[in-house]
Amino acid sequence: MEHDIQRTLLEMGERARSAARVLAAQPTATKNNALEAIAQALEDARAAISAANEEDLAQGRENGLDEALLDRLALTPARLEQMIEGVRQIATLPDPVGEIRELRYRPSGIQVGKMRVPLGVVGIIYESRPNVTVDAAALCLKSGNAAILRGGSEALRSNLAIGEAIERGLREAGLPGEAVQIIKTADRAAVGVLLTMDRHVDVIIPRGGRGLIERVSAEARMPVIKHLDGICHVYIDDRADEAKAIAIADNAKTHRYGVCNAMETLLVAEGVAERVLPPLAAIYRDKGVELRGCPRALAILGDAAVPADEADWDSEYLAPILAIRVVDGLDQAIEHINRHGSGHTDAIVTQDYGRARRFLAEVDSSSVMVNASTRFADGFEYGLGAEIGISTDKFHARGPVGLEGLTSEKWIVLGDGHIRQ
Repeated sequence: MEHDIQRTLLEMGERARSAARVLAAQPTATKNNALEAIAQALEDARAAISAANEEDLAQGRENGLDEALLDRLALTPARLEQMIEGVRQIATLPDPVGEIRELRYRPSGIQVGKMRVPLGVVGIIYESRPNVTVDAAALCLKSGNAAILRGGSEALRSNLAIGEAIERGLREAGLPGEAVQIIKTADRAAVGVLLTMDRHVDVIIPRGGRGLIERVSAEARMPVIKHLDGICHVYIDDRADEAKAIAIADNAKTHRYGVCNAMETLLVAEGVAERVLPPLAAIYRDKGVELRGCPRALAILGDAAVPADEADWDSEYLAPILAIRVVDGLDQAIEHINRHGSGHTDAIVTQDYGRARRFLAEVDSSSVMVNASTRFADGFEYGLGAEIGISTDKFHARGPVGLEGLTSEKWIVLGDGHIRQ
């Protein structure tokens, strides 16, 4: 069986490499036409995709998936609509491929610059969310990359239905259907094989839990774009607009629980804690959120919270659980975030311009926000059309990875018979 999986994936890799060469040469108009064809194919396949998703959800409930994972798996009509709209939005974005910058003359007379080019073949391994299949396909196509996609077993039916629509759209637009390929087996051996295919795959992007990210980081023979955790913070400063602070802290935690940009720790300045924590606790209580507080928070919240321990400050719950710490002020908040955060997304609520500027400069995360919910850390919200993932690494792709993050640069030299003297 493992030998069959290896042969199948190597064949997929060969087809992807051929498709990548075709895509790299396509003008923007052709890629945009293909994106519109894919969007229309998804529209036409709504019923089939929804039916497949219902089968996945039923199987997930039978297998005991928790509510957070079921939420990530579900394709509601609204999410389907956003998925399709994301494809169309990507078609409207500027195409980074072929962009030339820093073109300048050298003393020898040659011109030297940098041209943006596709990465080639992108492998994406992800869990639960079938909308990632569409986001990944559309972003890879617009940036001139072929894609090999391996979704989680819990979403296999949904991903295959989506993949059929994408392939149909590609072929209708005159592009190779192999530009986007779905791995059709749920066998975990497929992941191990994919991670060894450095001759066929140029970069791997994992999206999922810590176990998946750590395995990919350890085993991949090609570069990896990743983030391990989304331990996101909101800090309410003692110069915050309290109504805004309460609304932001509510939204950042309760808008959705099982997502990487949900707040996991709330930091509150001592000077404002007695005013904002009680109304927030009432909101969280009504929404079923368990509160775990430091001693100063417990002194205010009483039996509305349970004691937090050191592990809570380093936890990504992806659930209706929130850690709360009362801090002396901005310095202690920044120190806590840089010590316990995961470099994903952190926010300050304050009306003090100087403190906001310090927070932006000193918090070392891929997204840093002022007076806004951490839930905005998303490629769609950032105007990227969609995202391939959120990177907490510090190389060229950091934060939500859109089109530019899926490209590289090469040096170009323009001459007219020039020879080196």
